[in-house]
Amino acid sequence: MSDTEQVEQVEQEVTQAVAAVPAIGASRTDMANAIRALAMDAVQAANSGHPGAPMGMADMAVALWGSHLKHNPTNPHWLDRDRFVLSNGHASMLLYSVLHLTGYKLPMAELKKFRQLHSKTPGHPEVHVTPGVETTTGPLGQGLTNAVGMALAEKLLAQEFNRDGHDVVNHNTFTFMGDGCLMEGISHEAAALAGAWKLNKLIALYDDNGISIDGQVAPWFIDNTALRFVAYGWNVLGPIDGHNAELVASTIAEAKTGADKPTLIICKTAIGQGSPNRANTAKAHGEPLGNEEIALTRDALGWPHKPFSVPKEVLAAWDAKAAGVAAEAVWNDKFAAYKAAFPELAKELLRRMKGDLPKNFNQVAVDTAVAAHTKADTVASRKASQLALESFTAALPEMLGGSADLTGSNLTNTKCTPNLRFDAVTGESNGGRHINYGVREFGMAAIMNGVALHGGYIPFGGTFLTFSDYSRNAIRMAALMKLRVVHVFTHDSIGLGEDGPTHQSIEHAASLRLIPNLDVWRPGDTAETAVAWAVALQNKNKPTALLLSRQNINYAPKSGLGDISKGAYVLAEPSEVGMKKKTQAVIIATGSEVQLALKAQEILATRKIAVRVVSMPSTTTFDKQSVEYKSSVLPAGVPRIAVEMGVTAGWWKYGCAAVVGIDTYGESAPAPVLFKLFGFTPENVADTVEQALRK
Repeated sequence: MSDTEQVEQVEQEVTQAVAAVPAIGASRTDMANAIRALAMDAVQAANSGHPGAPMGMADMAVALWGSHLKHNPTNPHWLDRDRFVLSNGHASMLLYSVLHLTGYKLPMAELKKFRQLHSKTPGHPEVHVTPGVETTTGPLGQGLTNAVGMALAEKLLAQEFNRDGHDVVNHNTFTFMGDGCLMEGISHEAAALAGAWKLNKLIALYDDNGISIDGQVAPWFIDNTALRFVAYGWNVLGPIDGHNAELVASTIAEAKTGADKPTLIICKTAIGQGSPNRANTAKAHGEPLGNEEIALTRDALGWPHKPFSVPKEVLAAWDAKAAGVAAEAVWNDKFAAYKAAFPELAKELLRRMKGDLPKNFNQVAVDTAVAAHTKADTVASRKASQLALESFTAALPEMLGGSADLTGSNLTNTKCTPNLRFDAVTGESNGGRHINYGVREFGMAAIMNGVALHGGYIPFGGTFLTFSDYSRNAIRMAALMKLRVVHVFTHDSIGLGEDGPTHQSIEHAASLRLIPNLDVWRPGDTAETAVAWAVALQNKNKPTALLLSRQNINYAPKSGLGDISKGAYVLAEPSEVGMKKKTQAVIIATGSEVQLALKAQEILATRKIAVRVVSMPSTTTFDKQSVEYKSSVLPAGVPRIAVEMGVTAGWWKYGCAAVVGIDTYGESAPAPVLFKLFGFTPENVADTVEQALRK
């Protein structure tokens, strides 16, 4: 028997052992009732929460976690584990119960602190808080979409790194979801892409209980879900009895044999299953059952145990630690053989899964910025972004780009990132690294979150800045989850021109800057754009939004590049326009408006007014600098005037005496006409400075 055959035999034995777990000591019904009881008890103790969905999905959890899920509770971050996403995150007690029961470091004490301050059991699952939680869910539909991103990352990594006889990337992505997830529009975007990409290792289990907060969903949710997913190119199984754990387990086994499509399993369930008076009602959804109903439910389930008490035989049936260690040991042997045969590939896979940048990244970043500084191109910052991307995507194979149907406008494609395509028959990819997401901004953003959560890639995607409104909640989730995701937002102002106010960004820069842990950059030339990209790629624990112009921007001469990465720096002192006087005012500008500031400085010099020009490509980065540095850039006692083609809100915090901005919507006209109409001219900036000094 060859080494490969021995490994496969051991892996098969482990799989059989995992499948046999429910037969040890306790029935599947007992295992499911443990989840129901813990969910009831925790919600009651917190006096808030959602007991109904965990009680309804308990048998589904037994089927998946007891018979199929490849995971190791002693190592939640094992590279080749299956991913599980609870898309209907309000059912968090289902996940917390299963994590506790299977052996993760989530003791009963944490379940008793459900929804309490600093517990590991928050109201909705949060990645990096609870061991075993793969993503933060709660905003419905996004969990499913994250799962699509995870499955995409797995598929691409497998094709990139696996070799004959060495399948070191080979795992499934499972998600539970409910009616609410499917009513959210993002589910359409995500499911359609999953079908187009033939993500055959994505398996979604739909908790079809027909209840939402407002009651029976039939009057407002009439979709034929099965046909809808068939139309997306999915394999659809069911409807089946979601309370028959053996049937659910066998259906999952069937789904895992699918070679060319993702699979939807429709599970008919009763919300609040087991509750005599609350099952199948909206009352079971989002409030405690109450002590009296819990007592009745315990009797109905035949569960005589005290709150937060699980019999030893049930705990033993759930315990997945030994099986998890064995499964990972099998994979470790496979990876050792892979490493021996392909040492460089193994090293590269581990580097990328850790999220470390290549050792030569700093030099690449410096070279890219210096090249931009030396060449001093006059181009739109969206083109400057593409120039930087040519360098970075060549050096970082983990960069996975894309655009929401605007590639020719966003310029997110490069020579070494061909369009990603999948074979219609085999489902294999062509090795492309640029994704055509179609007109699906929200889906794109949440899929990128899933890719980043899985690991192995740094996702970036583009659309117009005004359409950040569509993807805003996924951007917020990336910030909340501390994910390295880069959003390329072009057409950043009224400079868009003729398309008019529906497409012209006014409030968007200010609103994005309000999102905690989101780094926002609006660079003013090629050098600033290159530095912004370098910073974004180094932001391992935060997403970045790059706001880029459609119109060309002249390069701004500068003495060096060192302070750009601090978010703001002194671009031009009065001496650079022949003034020997002490600085009388500071003009702060971002993006294309830096050019206005420099020209206004020249005009003011003819009026004997000495002005310093500060370029502030990133307020979010500058705000985190030391007091000393900020004071050196914006000296005390000197009037400050900000210039940006956006709402004035947000600039007053810098103690500005005036702001040249736009607090109305734009107009449809050529950009130069709009600049003059709304006062974005060097003369108006100069006049505004002079008026501020007079005051």
